[in-house]
Amino acid sequence: MATFGNVEEQLAPDPVEKVALPTSRRKLKPGLTISNLAAEVFSVRFSPDGRYLAAGCGDGAIRIFNAKTGTASAQLTSSTAAGLPTTVIRFRPHDNDRTKNVLLAANANGGIEHWHVSSGKLLHAFPVQDDSNQVYALDYDRKGDRFATGGKDCTVRIYDEDTKKCLATLKGGQGYGSHVAAGHSNRIFALKWHPTDPNCVVSGGWDNTIQIWDARKDGGAVRSFYGPHLCGDALDISMDGSRILTGSWRPEDQVQVWDFSTGKLVETVPWASSIIQNREPCMVYAAQFSKSMPLVAAGGSGANEARVFDSDNGHALVGVVAGLDRGVFTLDFAPDGKRLAVAGGDNAIRVLDVVDAAAWEKERPGTAAPVSEAAPPAVAPPVAPPAVPAQ
Repeated sequence: MATFGNVEEQLAPDPVEKVALPTSRRKLKPGLTISNLAAEVFSVRFSPDGRYLAAGCGDGAIRIFNAKTGTASAQLTSSTAAGLPTTVIRFRPHDNDRTKNVLLAANANGGIEHWHVSSGKLLHAFPVQDDSNQVYALDYDRKGDRFATGGKDCTVRIYDEDTKKCLATLKGGQGYGSHVAAGHSNRIFALKWHPTDPNCVVSGGWDNTIQIWDARKDGGAVRSFYGPHLCGDALDISMDGSRILTGSWRPEDQVQVWDFSTGKLVETVPWASSIIQNREPCMVYAAQFSKSMPLVAAGGSGANEARVFDSDNGHALVGVVAGLDRGVFTLDFAPDGKRLAVAGGDNAIRVLDVVDAAAWEKERPGTAAPVSEAAPPAVAPPVAPPAVPAQ
């Protein structure tokens, strides 16, 4: 049973003396829950217009829902998925004259596909060249002209959206020394195109580094910095391009903000242990900036929870989704920043509204409204698929 709302008192560390915690003028209001899915959810995304909510699932299917009602709209399943998880999905930006509601998806077999969500049609599928190269990370540039991929083979690849040709292969060299090109030495779990520099891609993964690449040419990273241990989609860049957000799968210093220009740590978002899970720490799989508000969201395993923080008010806790049976693998803010989708290992998607705290207290003083249950999609549970290893 998930617990929603603001539980600052429960989540506060054990202070020697009582210290006033920062407070936010925003709170999380329970919205809807899409439950009883046939498999866990590895990646969830709102469409650019906010109409659809897509979920990449552990059985290889991509399930599409009405973002307002939670009603199932479509189920997209590739004939080459082989029951392996859909590891990551991204909607193509709408800032162009191309077809709307195109979804890019990657599978644990190394496959990459383009889907048209509105019609349910498979538009294009890349031939699987190496089924051992699991793809964990995808992102489009701001205009949707190019997309980048990353995964098990420690390589970032840049593709042209129209021709589907690989434009650049970004990878470090083998060995050590100044003559060796910089790059990742272990799996890439997240990457992000820079919002203001059209030729810059940032990536992170198991090797505790963040690498910054020039997307125009093959070769090693332009620069890098050490610190975050990424095991999921836990990398983001602020809209002005000045800060990098990371979420680490570790029991402390999970959520951090870095200066993009220097690579220096700016701040660590405080994350107290939760008494709901016997004070077990949360190790973060997913982290994201809000697209329109000064908010940070993150979630993970251990304590099996997700939290939203107010960056304008000392990272005050906006709200928590806690008491989940399994970990949070993915989350996404809606384009307007007023809704947050949270999903993971318990085969459910929870959508929360970000609201004014004073108005919410007047509406439901001191309580949190129950979450409405949306009808689950009519699909039969498949045989349990092999899980993508956490590490």
